[in-house]
Amino acid sequence: MAAAPIVVHPPLDTGGRKVSVFGLNLGLAYADEDVIEFMLGAGLPGLAELLDDPSWVTWRGGHAHHYEAA
Repeated sequence: MAAAPIVVHPPLDTGGRKVSVFGLNLGLAYADEDVIEFMLGAGLPGLAELLDDPSWVTWRGGHAHHYEAA
């Protein structure tokens, strides 16, 4: 199975989570909407339901969809 193209990294101490697509760091997300914007900017489908699909998104550390400070 291939690795998911989108990685949402662990929450930072200051809040937010780094997001990378195909290994390229795209920025800091503070909500699911930010991740969707990064997906669209990378030419991927910007569909909220893909955030829970492990073939599209890997959530590292913390709980999925939580962006508060660690």
